[in-house]
Amino acid sequence: MGKRVLVAMSGGVDSTVAALLLKRAGYEAGGVMFQMFPNMDRTQAAGGTCGSAEESESARSAAAQLGMDFSVLDCSSEFREQVMDRFADAYLHGATPNPCIVCNRFIKFAKLFQLTEQLQYDCFATGHYARTGYDAGSGRWLLRKGSDPAKDQSYVLYSLTQAQLSRTIFPVGELTKKEIRQLAAEQGLHNAEKPDSQDICFIRDGDYAAFLRKEYNAPSEPGDFVDGEGRVLGKHSGHIAYTLGQRRGLGVSADRPLYVIGKDLPRNRVILGDDRDLYVSGLVTTDLNYIAISGLASPLRAEAKIRYSQKTASARLIPMDSGDVRVEFDAPQRAPTPGQAVVFYDGDVVLGGGTIR
Repeated sequence: MGKRVLVAMSGGVDSTVAALLLKRAGYEAGGVMFQMFPNMDRTQAAGGTCGSAEESESARSAAAQLGMDFSVLDCSSEFREQVMDRFADAYLHGATPNPCIVCNRFIKFAKLFQLTEQLQYDCFATGHYARTGYDAGSGRWLLRKGSDPAKDQSYVLYSLTQAQLSRTIFPVGELTKKEIRQLAAEQGLHNAEKPDSQDICFIRDGDYAAFLRKEYNAPSEPGDFVDGEGRVLGKHSGHIAYTLGQRRGLGVSADRPLYVIGKDLPRNRVILGDDRDLYVSGLVTTDLNYIAISGLASPLRAEAKIRYSQKTASARLIPMDSGDVRVEFDAPQRAPTPGQAVVFYDGDVVLGGGTIR
């Protein structure tokens, strides 16, 4: 019998093909899905979304097709506390968090590692587009970009620990989406052509402000739109409805396009300006996790990525006495957003990352 592997199954084609590839490689695979919402009934977005009842049935069906044991683990209370509550708190304090990164850190990979130990599996796997490796020279486990640059998910995995990486397999990391769908179709899997989930799983329609008002009774007092000099330009409907770089939906009449360039929370103001005002030469990042290196003792040249969909940019990483890192870009970058992640790379290797402060 081959090694035992626990596969996180979401109901989508990526995690299903990950399980298929492991079975073909001789692994004894078991499937698990994390229930993020009570009774699996909170999210019913078109095409399903992470943790929904629809996706649970899809994952169960996929496991049955592959002859795998399958179970659902209720993580709803932890998900509420660690992901939803953190998301709400960050937004109310003017930041724009990335809940997928938080979920990977505090729920998915933490739970997978725990279950692997408890159930005596040798390792665990997910359908993420990323790769792992071991560097004998440094004695450290590495996280690498997925081979398909259009689907690479290493950005949302920068918080993985050495212990977690030592037990993690990313079976689809070497493949493209087209190749994955082809494998699924050849195997006759029911989800071969299933669309990718795009939305935040706990917000049905992307309306963050409505979610915060309903679930957290978030204050959303109207206030002033102002320019960089403090001149009033109009009225906003509550600062939680606006994010850095936003242009649409401002409702302000002007002789040029205006963008959200900042917030003045004590005075409940949203600051508007030109697109050029969004470009900055540096940022500070906190709550760092290092992967390929043990830490940063002196300045280091690297590539830095400030959002999932953006290309990396050349930068200099400068350690600060506080333990934070100052990132100085060779060329100004548009709208690095507090609460989002900045991830550092050396080629396709993830050095580490942190939260933009």
